[in-house]
Amino acid sequence: MILYSMIKIYSLSYWLYFYINMMYFILLIIMMFISVAFFTLFERKLLSYIHKRKGPNKALFLGLMQPFADAMKLLTKEFMYSNKTIYSVFIISPMTMLLITMSLWLLFPSNLNVMSINNSMLLILCYLSMSVYPIMLSGWSSNSSYALMGALRGLAQTISYEVSLAAIIISPMMLCETMNFYYFKDFQTFLNFGLWYWPSMIMIYISSLAEVNRTPFDFIEGESELVSGFNIEYYSLGFTLIFLSEYSMIIWMSGFISMMFFPSITFIFMTLCISYSMIWVRASFPRMRYDKLMFLCWKIILPCSITLLSFSLMIKYLILMNMYSMNIFMFIC
Repeated sequence: MILYSMIKIYSLSYWLYFYINMMYFILLIIMMFISVAFFTLFERKLLSYIHKRKGPNKALFLGLMQPFADAMKLLTKEFMYSNKTIYSVFIISPMTMLLITMSLWLLFPSNLNVMSINNSMLLILCYLSMSVYPIMLSGWSSNSSYALMGALRGLAQTISYEVSLAAIIISPMMLCETMNFYYFKDFQTFLNFGLWYWPSMIMIYISSLAEVNRTPFDFIEGESELVSGFNIEYYSLGFTLIFLSEYSMIIWMSGFISMMFFPSITFIFMTLCISYSMIWVRASFPRMRYDKLMFLCWKIILPCSITLLSFSLMIKYLILMNMYSMNIFMFIC
């Protein structure tokens, strides 16, 4: 009887834990969609103020309902595709893109510590590398020359900057001696990485701009050369999923940089500052040439990140040697 009651209590606690996690995941995804909606409004209003013009101001008060009006317009449009399109891959690619972004959000550390796994940083790098496949498959399945050209250029850009991004992230991981993203805040209690490790922060910021296809690195969606790139054949729901994935990735990257380099500062404030800077860069800089983009990655950022990695190894070695000598001294005394 006692054994039966213990099994019953264990099963109840298991299902309670499962329901709590499911509620957390559902609320996180809903909040992500709402944050994307208002981030687009924030971007359009900020761009309008920078360009000295009026932004969205007709829908409700100060244009607050403009994102929802745009969503209704996109979702009620007719879904069209060419007869030459590979339909199954064409439909699955935007869903896969959004699914990868949602999986990254689930790995983000929180006070509930729901998805705090020991190798979360390694899993984040794996998800970031998987984001190449939906872009490639979208351009290929569209069976359009413009979409395929945009997908190929996006493929080269994303793979190149993922290499530099991984090399930059390894240095803080090595100093913290953990692959768990949740413990980065504990290591930086007294001194943030952003203050004394600022070259790494600048390089990861530039790499994140290229990773999320933002100006001046938005070659995947270069309107003047590629007619909107790999997503030219997508309408209504397909375009909405790609749009949600891209903008939620911008917010996630801002939170990622904030959590990695400034964890002691208020998270929401720092995330908004980094997102604001991404919009500011879009309003201020023209699109780079593609050869200069590749030169920046392979000739500047990657060698600098490898140099920083060597510097981090040297710091770690000196700290360990200092601790070892102190232990020997205390043992002798």
